[in-house]
Amino acid sequence: MAIDKDVLAQLLAGRDPQELFAKDGLLDELKKALSERMLSAELDDHLENEGAAGSTNRRNGSSRKTMLTGTSKVTLDVPRDRAGTFDPKLIAKYQRRFPDFDDKIISMYARGMTVREIRGHLEELYGIDVSPDLISSVTDAVLEAVAEWQSRPLDTCYPLVFFDAIRVKIRDEGFVRNKAVYIALGIQPDGTKEVLGIWIEQTEGAKFWLRVMNELKNRGVVDILIAVVDGLKGFPEAINAVFPEAIVQTCIVHLIRNSMSFASWKERKFIAQALRGVYRAETPEAGMAALEAFEEGPWGQKHPAIAMSWQRHWDRVIPFFAFPEGVRRIIYTTNAIEALNSKIRRAVRTRGHFPGDDAAMKLLYLMLNHAADEWKRPPREWGEAKSQFAVIFGERFVI
Repeated sequence: MAIDKDVLAQLLAGRDPQELFAKDGLLDELKKALSERMLSAELDDHLENEGAAGSTNRRNGSSRKTMLTGTSKVTLDVPRDRAGTFDPKLIAKYQRRFPDFDDKIISMYARGMTVREIRGHLEELYGIDVSPDLISSVTDAVLEAVAEWQSRPLDTCYPLVFFDAIRVKIRDEGFVRNKAVYIALGIQPDGTKEVLGIWIEQTEGAKFWLRVMNELKNRGVVDILIAVVDGLKGFPEAINAVFPEAIVQTCIVHLIRNSMSFASWKERKFIAQALRGVYRAETPEAGMAALEAFEEGPWGQKHPAIAMSWQRHWDRVIPFFAFPEGVRRIIYTTNAIEALNSKIRRAVRTRGHFPGDDAAMKLLYLMLNHAADEWKRPPREWGEAKSQFAVIFGERFVI
């Protein structure tokens, strides 16, 4: 809607341009005036409807109400009716915050800001002093959305699912414990990415992973073509117990990263180059030959644990060699989940530890969904990989 230039000139007349956007500036005045006009129109409509039904209800002055907006506090004159039947839709009777205020807090929380940082940000920029309890109550409302999101129906087939875990510190029964948070990132048949769920590990071992797999199945997943995991003992068996036809592949990136942990910073570049021949080999036999060559070479002799690590996981590395180059690049290039983990680690680092599982789940859900909004297109390699999936898996690759 266009604004009349004369009206705009009247609004700006005699005002310092620097104060237009400041606290209690023109924008806050307009927000107050517009809100009061809308409330008055709501009451007029309410009285008109009641009058048509034979009621003699009428206006009865107004009451003052301070509302938190996304940028300030605004004191409104809320109109009243004599019968007390008026319940405005714009601002409900017990509402103290405009929706944009909650949205702003949730947005800051999703970017990894702590409650203290959010409080300081609101005070510094907008002069709004809010309690930590209010910020927590706003973000707690997210838990309902988390529960709904975590139980939503999923697609029947996912060509690729990456299962990854990060460790976060969470207070539990009076102690701060290192808990594993598992994230399942699915690649849909059209190549788009979707976070399937988040699980905070309560108990160690295969029982936990089996519960996760059954949860995915109960939410509609019928088939997973390739599951890429981080090599944890018992995880592949849990996947195949629920999805028996799924090919379970150890994540090559995790193997490389684990290999680097045995070496110094100066050595890592050279070791990575030496290992490239292992996972880029044409066949499993050629890959094993390259691994044996590495083991007998100078880096393998200096760090024997590296070759031992690859040999220990070799049965779950072998499936990788059966795929053509296009599919291999998709399996190997886990940029999406690596980017997610990087964001999560930055946010977790600022907190030190979470007060409980719910607090961790809130942040992870908001961060993951915020990241998902940035996913617009499938990976570059998906066009070639999609054709290969259709040939390799036939009718199982459901488009």
